[in-house]
Amino acid sequence: MGFHESPTGVTTTYAAHPHFCDAVNHNIIQSEIEGGVFLRDLPAGSRLTIETKNRFYTLVVLGEEAALISGHPEYCPNPALVNIHGSTWGGSMLKTRFIGRGMHLEFDHPVYHTVVTSQIIDIRAH
Repeated sequence: MGFHESPTGVTTTYAAHPHFCDAVNHNIIQSEIEGGVFLRDLPAGSRLTIETKNRFYTLVVLGEEAALISGHPEYCPNPALVNIHGSTWGGSMLKTRFIGRGMHLEFDHPVYHTVVTSQIIDIRAH
């Protein structure tokens, strides 16, 4: 993804990819509209509260993929060291190392392996 200038001179953040289907292009553009954060843009120690449809998670960024996450009574009642894969729309397409509103956070847990949350409602930095 990058900036794209249309023939009218209007700059947008995403141009539809000609080799992606309409549904994939729609999801990518929707993630730009809904907003979110790339882990690479956060310094180590950054703390996020991630509100999903079912839970509130606390995430502490340790690196570009590594994080401590808590907030699920079974998977992470106490902070668990995980690798953040990124966010998905519920299928196999993943926006890597990104936490996005309207999407599902996917991470690798040391015991439960791949965990996918319910849909993200809000993300707040502390």
